[in-house]
This record gives sequence, structure tokens and C-alpha cells, in this order.
Amino acid sequence: MFFDTAQIHVQAGKGGDGAVAFRREKYVPYGGPSGGDGGRGGDVILVVEPTLNTLSAFRHQRKFKAGHGQDGRGKNQTGADGADLRIPVPPGTVVRDAATGEVLGDLAAPHAELIVARGGAPGKGNARFATSTNQAPRIATNGLPGEARTLDLELKLIADVGLVGLPNAGKSTLLAATTAARPKIADYPFTTLQPNLGVVDLDREVSFVMADIPGLIEGASLGKGLGHEFLRHIERTRVLIHVLDGSQPDPLRDFETINAELAAFGHGLADKPQIVAFNKIDLPAAQARWPEMQKTLENKGFEVIAISAATQTHTRELLYRAAAALKALPAPAAEPAAAPVIRYRDEAPFTISRASDASWRVTGRQVETLAARHRFDSEESLMSFHKAITRLGVIDALREAGVKEGDTVWIGDDYELEWQD
Repeated sequence: MFFDTAQIHVQAGKGGDGAVAFRREKYVPYGGPSGGDGGRGGDVILVVEPTLNTLSAFRHQRKFKAGHGQDGRGKNQTGADGADLRIPVPPGTVVRDAATGEVLGDLAAPHAELIVARGGAPGKGNARFATSTNQAPRIATNGLPGEARTLDLELKLIADVGLVGLPNAGKSTLLAATTAARPKIADYPFTTLQPNLGVVDLDREVSFVMADIPGLIEGASLGKGLGHEFLRHIERTRVLIHVLDGSQPDPLRDFETINAELAAFGHGLADKPQIVAFNKIDLPAAQARWPEMQKTLENKGFEVIAISAATQTHTRELLYRAAAALKALPAPAAEPAAAPVIRYRDEAPFTISRASDASWRVTGRQVETLAARHRFDSEESLMSFHKAITRLGVIDALREAGVKEGDTVWIGDDYELEWQD
């Protein structure tokens, strides 16, 4: 089975906690603070691996976690950074945030990288908090959790030339006759159940990648048959070779059916340069229809050539015409090699809601980050947290909302505090 879509969950590493420690040194209060910082949490990075051509690796493994940063230690020792997790994906992978549908990246260039989850920032050791008025601080901060998100991956094969046409038109036979690809070929509908890629080497200077797209039928753009699942793979092709079965009773109707489906699907498919390959010219029925088809299609402005994929009649001429059409097109835009994708939209620093008669909840990325940073088992750390949320405006907002002595105040879902004036 061909896997061209997948959904995965990625979790970046947590930052290491800062340490509270003191060294032994004469004339230095408490020996002097020597708690080191924690290490940075590892990132989750998607990396384009040119040898891959399917998302089947995500069939059984769908959860990925990067390494956590190590905690800081005494003697000003900084914890080791967490290991980045690099996940290989095939060229042509489009990455979307499953929750919002936002496109985070389009990975087309070989070895391109995309950071999809950033590791948590490290905590600071108490050596960082020493001042002239507080020479022996007993405060350190925690490392932050890494980013987590669910991603939808969609593969769009990258090929220069795409073969389109009805089932059994001869696309797979043409690909097998002109490249080293060996697709399954048989005389029944939908022999091709997945796209196939092959490299066409015409001479030392002319080569390109050609894809055989599974046969389309009328209504494919609406989900009928197999073609709808694979129409996306034609989006990246630059030139189309429309293979017609010349032995069929009405090749012109077949031609119009496929072009109607391309237009209905959209995404610019109907505007791509198209060369018509009138296939099976070795058969008497095709030879009888060829003159009328040639005249009709040329009058419509299409370049058309009679071929036989089975006997390789005029197949090289067809491929040279496709190479010329490619050369006439402008060079494709270069894909960015890397792109950070973690974005925070404009949001209020916090919101306050009443959980019950004597309970309040404060939520928001900024205030919850402050809570995660601080340790509530230390009076000095609690005072630091109080000052931080006072500057943020949380204390005044709670008073205005009507908080009373002894009420419970939740910061997010994890931190429970008691209000005291």
C-alpha cells in the first residue's frame, strides 16, 4: 500500500532545572553560590531524506520525543543539552498543524530541515541570582517543557513529467519502456494502485524524473475511483504527458474526460503544458483513428505524437519533446533550506475566571510560563514569583475580580495557591 498521508505527535525535550549549590571558600558567604544552569531541551526536526518516497515509516510509529536537558549541578556545572530528534521524511512532504490546518512547511529540497517543536528553555542556577545585596541566593528556576503538537503530513511526489490518462491507457508500459522503473502491468482496470517514479536518461545532458499517476476516471475530482487520492501528486509536475488509448472507440472523449477532471481538481493542473501521446499505434484500430485525432488535437492547440509503448515506437521522440517543454519553462523557485515554525499569535498575557465560589483560575501562556519557572518550596522563589505576576498585573486583576482572603487561586491546571492579603 502507498502511504502518502500520515499524522504524528511530536514532543520536544524539557529544559533542565537550575541547581541551588554553594562552594566552600573562606570569606565567601555560605561558600558562595555555585549552582549551574540546566541544559536546553532537544528540538524535533523534520529532515528531507532523498532516498525516501513514501510515508510508510509512520505507519507503526506515530509518537516522537526529543531528549530532555540535564539538570545543573554544583561547581557551576551546566547540564548537558537534550539531544535533538531528527525525523527523516521524503522530498515533497507538506507539513500542517493538525489543530489549525496551518501549513508549517513544504519540504521539497534535499536535506532541507524544518523545526516543528522547539525544546524547552533551561532553568537558571542560583549563581545567576547573586547580587551585591543578596550574595547567597537560595533560588533557582525550573526548565520549561518543550513544545508539543500533532502534525498532518502529506506527500506530493516531485517529478518533472507526469503521465496521466484513463486506466489501461499504457502509462505504466511507457514508464517501464523508458526508465528503470518496473511497475506492475496487467490487462485489467486499476493495475496501478500507487504512483511510480522513474528517471529518464536520454543522453549525457538530458534527463528528468517521470511519474506514472494511477488512472483517473470520470468523477475522480469528486472522489470516485483511485485517481482522486493521487491527483495531488500531479501538482508538482511541470509537464504532463497525456496518454490516450488509440484502440478505444472514442479517444477524443477520453481525452476530454481527463482534462475535465484536471480542471475540476484545480491547483493549476489544467494550465500545465501538455503533450498528447496517442498510444497503441501498432494496432490497426489506432492506426485508423490516428489521422482524425491528430488533426482535431492540433486544431485545439495540443502537441500530439503517435507512439506504441509496447514496441517503443516514437517513444524517444516523445521524451525529447517533453525535455524541450521542460527546458522552455522558467526554473522552479528554490525551496528554503530551513524554516522555524513555532509561532505565538497575539494573545492576552492572562485571563481570570471563577472556578467556584472560593476558587479562581488564572490562565495564559505568559503567567503559566512564570509558574512553571518558579519553585514553590522556597520562600525566596515564591517572593520572586509574586513580584513577577504583580508586574504582569495579575494581583491587581484578581483584587478587582473580588478575590478574598483564603480563596484558592489556580495558575493553569497544575499550580494551586492560597490567597493572602
